Amino acid sequence: MSHKHLGVGFVGGGFITRFHLRSWVGVRDADVLGIADPDLARAEEACVLARELRVGEAKPYASVGAMLEDPEIRAVWICAPNYTRVQVMEEIAQAVLKGRTGLVGVACEKPLGRNVREAKTMLELTGKAGLLDGYLENQVFAPAVVRGKDIVWSRGAKLCGPPYLARAAEEHGGPHMPWFWEGQLQGGGVLNDMMCHSVEEARFMLTAPGAPRESLIPVKISAYANCLKWQDPKYAAILAQSSGGKTDYINRPAEDFARSLVEYRDSQGRSLVVETTTSWCYVGAGLRLSMELLGPEYSMAINTLDSGLKVFFSRNVRGAGGEDLIEKQNAEIGLMPVVSSEETEYGYIAENRHMVESFLDGKRPGENFGDGLAVTELLMAAYMSAEQDITIKLPAPGIEEFVPAVARGTWNPRKSKESR
Repeated sequence: MSHKHLGVGFVGGGFITRFHLRSWVGVRDADVLGIADPDLARAEEACVLARELRVGEAKPYASVGAMLEDPEIRAVWICAPNYTRVQVMEEIAQAVLKGRTGLVGVACEKPLGRNVREAKTMLELTGKAGLLDGYLENQVFAPAVVRGKDIVWSRGAKLCGPPYLARAAEEHGGPHMPWFWEGQLQGGGVLNDMMCHSVEEARFMLTAPGAPRESLIPVKISAYANCLKWQDPKYAAILAQSSGGKTDYINRPAEDFARSLVEYRDSQGRSLVVETTTSWCYVGAGLRLSMELLGPEYSMAINTLDSGLKVFFSRNVRGAGGEDLIEKQNAEIGLMPVVSSEETEYGYIAENRHMVESFLDGKRPGENFGDGLAVTELLMAAYMSAEQDITIKLPAPGIEEFVPAVARGTWNPRKSKESR
């Protein structure tokens, strides 16, 4: 590719796009030139932020097709809601195949699809259109994860043998937007929303540096899911009120807590274990990401709430609630951790630099739609395990047609208990 600078367009003007925009101040050789959102006012707000940050002269568009007509836009970041992503990818692929755009690459936020069929469709569409594809899993680019893995493998594993256990947890008090709470729109609950991060980050830590994904073979998975907090009438009423009555967690809940245990086999036949925990019912300062990697004579640990900066406000300091200290912030007084640069800490800057550099070099990113599909296969197997209360051997039969009960609107743990 002869271009030395990449024009980028975003699909979706909401929370996650704005996170990416703030990360773009650390991204070289690329400008944000467009943001498409059916809510044109929201697209304009995101464009204003892009211009204020001086990351590009972004223009708002009411449709993906209109944005793709800009010849300067050579790559697209899909950050639209889960239930729209296949449609968005179909529109992009058609525009490329019909010669209406000169795109070279597309990157998609997690999860790649709400089920295996959707994830495979996303991958197949990029292949048909001849596009480079990047899967936006930020946690495998987080500086602490990358540096920690490098140290453990170059010192501990080299001298004493490879690691055998990785743990990853992501916990907060619940999503921002009402559609996230709807299993039929989002594709599930917290397992689909956040375990996608945890299983991939933990798998990444267990994989030897430079080794392909295929060097670790998943052999079985067991999982548990429940709605521990948000199906309680008091909290279900909060969700109903915030969604204008659309979200009904008494009758149509999604899981707010989930765990999984994945067993892998490496090239030497050794068993390796990934243990994950995800929660929408964690009450703490805010979003907590915790990771561990353990081997024969060593370990490493990360906790994003163990920040270098902390502030204290007495009970006399009163003000409006917000997220100025940490994502999913739960309090404004007392001793509070501050993640001074969430875009750096959580891996967004390094992730976006990698995607931009890959597209400019004409190379497929190291984290791509193939990885996104593999993650979706694990998540669907986890739902199978939780629904049947059994360990699922991998690859799971019927996984391509499987849609979780929560995504069909038929899952209700309290009614199941009452009927016993």
